[in-house]
Amino acid sequence: MKFRTKLFRAKDPFDTESTNAVFFRAVKENCRFQYDNCKGYRSILDYYGVKPESLCSYEDIAKIPFLPTLLFKHHKLFSVPTRKMLIRATSSGTKGVFSEIGYDTGGLFCALKMVLKIGGLRHLFSPVPCHYVVFGYKPHKGNRTAVTKTAFGATLFAPAISRSFALKYQDGAYTPDLEAMIRAIQKHSSSRFPLRFMGFPSYTYFVLQMMDERGIRLKLKKGSKIMLGGGWKQFYTQQVDKKTFYELAYRVLGIGDEDIVEFFGAAEHPILYCDCKNHHFHVPAYSRVIIRDVNTLQPLENGKTGLINLITPMIKATPILSVMTDDLGVLHDGCECGCGIHSPYLEVIGRVGLKDIKTCAAGAAELISEIKL
Repeated sequence: MKFRTKLFRAKDPFDTESTNAVFFRAVKENCRFQYDNCKGYRSILDYYGVKPESLCSYEDIAKIPFLPTLLFKHHKLFSVPTRKMLIRATSSGTKGVFSEIGYDTGGLFCALKMVLKIGGLRHLFSPVPCHYVVFGYKPHKGNRTAVTKTAFGATLFAPAISRSFALKYQDGAYTPDLEAMIRAIQKHSSSRFPLRFMGFPSYTYFVLQMMDERGIRLKLKKGSKIMLGGGWKQFYTQQVDKKTFYELAYRVLGIGDEDIVEFFGAAEHPILYCDCKNHHFHVPAYSRVIIRDVNTLQPLENGKTGLINLITPMIKATPILSVMTDDLGVLHDGCECGCGIHSPYLEVIGRVGLKDIKTCAAGAAELISEIKL
C-alpha cells in the first residue's frame, strides 16, 4: 500500500488538485487488494465488468461499482482475517442492523495522520486541560459503534479533567439524562478551565434550549468549544438551521460560531470531514466525492443535487473503496466558500431511503447472498 502511504503524507490535507495522480494510484492499489482478497467484492466487480487493471486514469474512479452502505448492514465483507484487524467498529444501526467495518494497522496510521493534520488546521488541539460534556454514548464493553469511538477520541484533543456523558448504559440499554448534563455544564462553568462539548447536535441543542427556557446564561472560559458529529438521527424533523443553533449557543454559553466545529462522516467511510471557519465541509485530499443523478446515477457537475458517492483508499481490511450513502448532497466549487481552502465543499441536504432507487450496485446484495463468504 505504498501509494496510500504517499497520499496520507501530503503536506496540505486539502490539496485535492495536485494529489489526483497519487489518489488514483492509491485507489487502483486498493481495488487490486480488495479484488484479490475478498471473494464477495471480486464477484461484484466481475459482474459489472470492472477489473483493477481496467482502471487507467483518474477519471476511471467513477466507474468503480459503488456499494450502498445498506449492503454492509446485512453482509460482513472483509479482505483480511479478523485476527489481523486492530479495531472493528460498527455503525449506530437501527433495529439491531448495523455495518461492521474492520481496520488494518496501516489504515489506522493513515487515520491518525489525517486527524492530526485536519484537526491542527481547525485548532482542535490544545495543551490546556478542560472538562468534557459528551452528548453521546458512554463507552461500554458491548458498544463498538464508530460514533462512540469518535466522540471519545475527540476528548483526547485536549487533556481531559473530567468527562460527563449524556447517554449512559443501564439495564441493557442507553438512556439519555439531559438534566444531568445541565448540572454538569453549570458546575464546570465556574471552573478556571475551559469546557468542551462533543456529540450529537440534537441532544446538544435540546439541552441548550432547556437552559434558554429557564433563563440560564453562562460565560464559558476562553478555549471552550462545541464539537458536533453524528447527525440528528431520529430527531431529523426537529433539526434547526445553523444560524439558529449558533445564536442559541452564544446566548446561553457565550460561545461564538468561531468555536463551533462540526464533523461529517460515516462508519462505512471513515474520513474526517471537518467544517472550515465558514462551516463548510471541504473534501480532504484523502477522499473524493461524486454527486450522482438520482435517476441515471451519472456523475453531476458541481452545484447539482444528487446522491453522495464517497471514495477513499484508506482502509484495506474492508472493501469500502467506493460507497453510496443514503444522503442527498451538493458539491460546490471551493472558491465559493471564501475561507481560503480551494478543494470543493460538500453540502449535505438530507437523508433519503435507497429502497426506491435502483443503482448499479442494487444487485450486489443478491449477488453476495449467492456467495459463501
